[in-house]
Amino acid sequence: MSVETKTLSKEISEIFWKEGFTLATAESCTAGNVAAIITAIPGSSRFYKGGVVAYADEVKQELLHVKTETLEKQGAVSEETVIEMVNGAKETFHSEYAIATSGIAGPGGGSPDKPVGTIWVAAGGKEKVITAKLTEDNGREQNVQAATKKALQLLLQLVQDKENEQ
Repeated sequence: MSVETKTLSKEISEIFWKEGFTLATAESCTAGNVAAIITAIPGSSRFYKGGVVAYADEVKQELLHVKTETLEKQGAVSEETVIEMVNGAKETFHSEYAIATSGIAGPGGGSPDKPVGTIWVAAGGKEKVITAKLTEDNGREQNVQAATKKALQLLLQLVQDKENEQ
């Protein structure tokens, strides 16, 4: 775990403890890395409800309620899919917030319209889901780390925006 992701996780933990928020994760290409970073901080059991590694489309559909139509029209690696994954994770785990990732970490699996390194990440709360698309291919491990970091950044941005509204 990089110092930066550990710092992000610690900041998230402090806010979630203070506010009493709950969190779930729905990961595809990051394969549980986001959950591992979150739970590396002592006390995360006070707010982290759980997660699912949804590599297969049927898992996205059955556990996270991603629509068949979304997967057929947009594909698993799309903004629409990660938004549905976030909403499905919130529902499945009865949490207020969720993070989702789906992409092509590599080294294979890319296509001309979705090359290796194309990764969508999302973070969502009660009223809002924010997303980001990564497009750089720096090798599988770096791609996963970049997606993990971006997912944590989005979640932190989302909860900080909520705090500033209050």
